Amino acid sequence: MVPPDTIEEPAEDQVSYKAEYIWIDGTRPTATLRSKTKILADGAEPPIWGFDGSSTNQAEGHASDRVLKPVFTSPDPIRGGENVLVLCEVENIDFTPHETNTRAAAVEVAERFAAQESWFGIEQEYTMFEGERPLGFPEGGGFPGPQGPYYCGVGASNIVGREIVEKHLDACLAAGLAISGINAEVMPGQWEFQIGPVGPVETADHLWVARWLLHRIAEDYGVTISFGAKPVKGDWNGAGAHTNFSTKAMREGYEAIITACESLGAEGKPLEHVSVYGDGIQDRLTGLHETAPWNKYSYGVSNRGASVRIPWQVEVDQKGYIEDRRPNANCDPYSVTRVIVDTCCTALEKADQV
Repeated sequence: MVPPDTIEEPAEDQVSYKAEYIWIDGTRPTATLRSKTKILADGAEPPIWGFDGSSTNQAEGHASDRVLKPVFTSPDPIRGGENVLVLCEVENIDFTPHETNTRAAAVEVAERFAAQESWFGIEQEYTMFEGERPLGFPEGGGFPGPQGPYYCGVGASNIVGREIVEKHLDACLAAGLAISGINAEVMPGQWEFQIGPVGPVETADHLWVARWLLHRIAEDYGVTISFGAKPVKGDWNGAGAHTNFSTKAMREGYEAIITACESLGAEGKPLEHVSVYGDGIQDRLTGLHETAPWNKYSYGVSNRGASVRIPWQVEVDQKGYIEDRRPNANCDPYSVTRVIVDTCCTALEKADQV
């Protein structure tokens, strides 16, 4: 090893920065995040890169090369300076989308219905774990007091993990992500952050990067982040990703709101949507704990027991947005935004409500 006092500063033309390449792997039933670092010369744009797909469930060993295509870059709030985070799509070596690349399909649908100006806001719930124990649960086993004081609570008897949550919020803001809020959730150790309102692909891009930042920050505390749909069995709320959606027509009139709600319940649509709303959907959407049954579609004003909620203010104003309460915390936001845009915008187009 070279002694520290013998290391020379690089010349000005040798200044470099770190690019953390982030991608979504092929793990099933729920994809996870991967990342690695590339050193780039100052001023250089992050180029296409590659990785070993056989180690990420995205290739066989005899043909393991896969391509990382940069699609979204933000400042890196962990490393600071000129360093960046680089979200990538995964492609095959012929530059076609890999079968695990759900972003490509989301882009196609978003572009097809771009004239309707879809906006999304996703409420990402998650649970902090220390080993096998959710934060806030007794160390010797058993359960804390029942749900009630934890949601949007304050005080050490009700709240755990706030330091991680605050650091994550600051990191998302420093990265320029469209984060719009945070709150403690119904179960101890369970929190939520919100991304949006922004376009369908942008919402998903920002949510994946925000998830990576959350994992990375929690790592420093020895805490694991779970996006599991039902992290604790029994009389405890599950973890969702309630998805708020509107088009220009919906933001201008109530008839389009009803058309969108009806379209989500049309023949075959409820199961089509639920099938891409995340693993463990049947464990979470039971009809209890502010959910509708996974196999029964409903919508209603101010009804958190419905599949889709119309906020009371939307009914009063006769315009606004709807909230699809079915997506799990572990959903793929590209798939969620894709099917909602496809279903609702197709119906609005047919009804000439665009």
